Amino acid sequence: MYNKIRSLICFLIIPFIISCHGPEPLDLDDGESKITYTGENIQRLPEAIISTLEEEIVDEPKINATLSLIEEDLIKSDYNIGIEIRGSSSQMFDKKSYGFETRSSDFNDDIDVSLGGFTPEEDWIFYGPYSDKSLIRNKLTFDLSNLIGYKASDTKFYNLSINGDYKGIYILMEKIKRDKNRVDVTKHSGSLANGGYIIKIDKATGDSSSGTTYDSDMSFRSNYNTKGNLSDQSEIYFIYDYPKSEKISTEQKEYIQTYINDFESNLLSDEFNDLENGYLSYIDIDSFINFFIINEITKNIDGYRLSTFLNKDVNGKLKMGPIWDFNLAFGNADYCNGWTTSGWGFKFNDICPGDIWQVPFWWNRFMESPEFKQALLTRWNDLRLNLLSNQSIMDKIDGYTDYLNDRGAVYQNFSRWDLLGKYIWPNKFVANSHKEEIGYMKDWINNRLQWIDEAIINL
Repeated sequence: MYNKIRSLICFLIIPFIISCHGPEPLDLDDGESKITYTGENIQRLPEAIISTLEEEIVDEPKINATLSLIEEDLIKSDYNIGIEIRGSSSQMFDKKSYGFETRSSDFNDDIDVSLGGFTPEEDWIFYGPYSDKSLIRNKLTFDLSNLIGYKASDTKFYNLSINGDYKGIYILMEKIKRDKNRVDVTKHSGSLANGGYIIKIDKATGDSSSGTTYDSDMSFRSNYNTKGNLSDQSEIYFIYDYPKSEKISTEQKEYIQTYINDFESNLLSDEFNDLENGYLSYIDIDSFINFFIINEITKNIDGYRLSTFLNKDVNGKLKMGPIWDFNLAFGNADYCNGWTTSGWGFKFNDICPGDIWQVPFWWNRFMESPEFKQALLTRWNDLRLNLLSNQSIMDKIDGYTDYLNDRGAVYQNFSRWDLLGKYIWPNKFVANSHKEEIGYMKDWINNRLQWIDEAIINL
């Protein structure tokens, strides 16, 4: 009896001894979440604490704020930041995601800082899973991509509070940008076309809800429609990401536009399969295959057509990636067959021909290339033996869920956001518990992997 009373007293007092900043650990009795104690130490999720002096965070411009990170070893680090709301359709959710820059002591300059143990940089994201009630879709996908050697942003779980208001589980993410530790392409100096490029297949202006706005200062159209026919009204837009639209010169625009146009023209030519002068002379095939595999495993409903990054160094070939935005993957979409475990994601146009944003013709054309299909099959079979085996993926999922549950974070998140058992766009499956959400996701993945194993030989 004495030990039980002593444990209860420790449960009530220890959280206040350790930190007064983050959410208080709750008494968890739902059977799927718990907090583990070792002596006088409590296992907690790392905490991110933002103060804006009560100023509201908006979608541009960034406002000044302070950020404190408290890691699991209770080491606390403080930073000055500029922060804003980020995202497009996700801004409709109550739980917002944030983009932020680390800044100097006087807030006048952006400075490179190592956050979460990641390599130093100045641009960061706090992504807040909301419609993804598994809480792990983005992190799982990014980690799998890094596991197979296909560089994606590093990620880390945090409990986030803003001005004393607990916001739930968030994921610290590296923002996609040109950097030797992120997208390693050459930095431009001046207006010459002597550096690297990052472009993004996305909505016409990167934030248009209609898909009909075309701003030639921010983006350029493909010369071809999704069927590979010449068109001055192509559905495919390439957004300038590096150099940014406000900085990219006319010469640099002409260079990257010409390269993309030449690649597409070659891909549609009768000689596209020529090993020396065909499409393979334009693209880094390994990056295209890795991109394909990650998007098809997840059956990302936005894959290939939105939030799709490409990069090219000045003397290099066109590469796909890094990957981005998988909150609607793994069966978490109730439209365009996004929930089914069968069917190829790159065939989206056949399923939803009326959708505004379509997949480029490239991928259908690649499937007419014996070299591409053989390289894809070889890579798939190699990865399925180990890194992308069912067991490897299930172990990662179990590792995330055990980690979050052992720290009480799942219970805390859904106490803050009452989402379980409710439809949040675009959920196909609505579970009454986080455990059921994870169970659905695991079953979906196992069925998806089986389907690809059987279908890939017939591509």
